[in-house]
Amino acid sequence: MAQLLTRGLIAALAPQGVPNLDIVVSDIEGRRQFGVQVKSRQNRGSDGGWHMGEKHETIAAPSLFYCFVDFGDIGETVPVCYILPSETVAKVIRETHQAWLSRPGRLGQVRNNSKLRRLVPDYSSAYAPDPPVYALGWLDPYREAWHLLPSPDDASD
Repeated sequence: MAQLLTRGLIAALAPQGVPNLDIVVSDIEGRRQFGVQVKSRQNRGSDGGWHMGEKHETIAAPSLFYCFVDFGDIGETVPVCYILPSETVAKVIRETHQAWLSRPGRLGQVRNNSKLRRLVPDYSSAYAPDPPVYALGWLDPYREAWHLLPSPDDASD
């Protein structure tokens, strides 16, 4: 929320129970509104990703964005944020899960579907043995990409 406020936007926590966003954002005049869903992680787990669900494959709206926060190792003071449009997140989650399901597991077994999804910096294992569509580095353009959010200057009169 601090990042949004420093950009001249009004940011407030969404009411409890709102299913698809955590922060409601507006410009000062109330002409431009959008929502942000926040996902966070600390340097645990082997894939460096964020927990997602099956529902995230279909949550896509031009006025909804995700902020994926990486708190890194314990003791680091500056978190890294990745800002992605919800349409991008839905597409990546949907495509990579289907790629993972369509390929055999490590022991050649058919993989079982579940409601669990992951947004990760490198989907090589989901596409193996084929080249990954979302290889290591695909998230780099979204690192601290606050410019992707609507700004107060974007509002039309």
